[in-house]
Amino acid sequence: MLIRFFETVREHRVPATLRELLDLYEAMGQHLAYASLDDFYNLSRATLVKDEKYYDRFDRAFDAYFKGLDSVDPDWFTKAIPEEWLRKQLEKNLSPEEFEKLKGMGSLEKLMEEFQKRLAEQHKRHQGGNKMIGTGGTSPYGGHGENPEGMRLTGEGRKKRAVKVWEKRNFRNLDDSVDLGVRNIKLALRRLRRFARTGRAEELDLDDTIKSTAENAGLLDIKLRPEQENRVKILLFFDIGGSMDPYIKVCEELFSAARSEFKHMEYFYFHNFIYDYVWKDNRRRWDEKTSTWDVLHKYGNDYKVIFVGDAAMSPYEVNSVGGSVEHWNEEPGALWMQRVMQTYDKVAWLNPEPKRTWDMTTSTVWIKQLVDNHMYALTLEGIEDAIRYLSR
Repeated sequence: MLIRFFETVREHRVPATLRELLDLYEAMGQHLAYASLDDFYNLSRATLVKDEKYYDRFDRAFDAYFKGLDSVDPDWFTKAIPEEWLRKQLEKNLSPEEFEKLKGMGSLEKLMEEFQKRLAEQHKRHQGGNKMIGTGGTSPYGGHGENPEGMRLTGEGRKKRAVKVWEKRNFRNLDDSVDLGVRNIKLALRRLRRFARTGRAEELDLDDTIKSTAENAGLLDIKLRPEQENRVKILLFFDIGGSMDPYIKVCEELFSAARSEFKHMEYFYFHNFIYDYVWKDNRRRWDEKTSTWDVLHKYGNDYKVIFVGDAAMSPYEVNSVGGSVEHWNEEPGALWMQRVMQTYDKVAWLNPEPKRTWDMTTSTVWIKQLVDNHMYALTLEGIEDAIRYLSR
């Protein structure tokens, strides 16, 4: 069994060797993991993986090999049908053919116009229908339904295709003091650092002091030099809230690592896509906004720009006036991204969504094109690729 498992780990590009496999055999012989999949996971990861940056690859290999082995409950057939199963019937699990029949309404303006009309006609709560505003149906209005274009009125989105969200959310600031798991991110970011000696000569130049003292017949001749300083300037934009909530931890790790590595770093938050304003504090995001024009004028073109976001949203949010889910934007988000690209020489987008899913979402494809294909996965490998581009 372990040979095939070992091959699966190698197929997922984890650089495990036969020496590590023999160590795992020996550990298993000592009963360090016995009759527990969790124990075997911890033991095999500790034995086969020698660098934290390969943990994600190992997890995918482990899941691929053992998927389903511990998911069957032997008592399932004797249990009553759970309430959760009945609730899911309201969510209309349609086949691909049925889903294709649900065509979009054509434009954001028409969607808004039709919404106002149906709101005026409705006098009670609806559930599971195909026209009125409610839940669990095929109408484009409401929540938890099945429609390729929709207007979500409340609750958490499931498919990331809502055109408008009529719910005011409060987002939490990222914690830049988080330190767990940031070591490898710091190592990747350090490749972007560029040092220069600036300021007064206050640092001892040991090599020059030794050379000068020797040339001075042994009389001490102390030489000083300006201190080295990291001159790289970073401008970070974080997508916050909604579909980014599952990625708060990894964003905090990136934020914490960047804060410790770069002296000249500024950050701002946005939601889904960049428009005419951004903000610094999510607790006061409705009252203390920063004009995007001000950002472009204040921070010079020597800054390197990094956007962090999943890029998965309604296409209207990228290319339409009024496409923002939270306010009426007078200019399309794509226009603002073009201005960013014109202002700064190096712009990269870090995407926490799996890379294999990017081509499945129209907005992701468009945003990738807007940043000249410089979109990278928010993994250690992706960060290294982004840093390699930014440092050129």
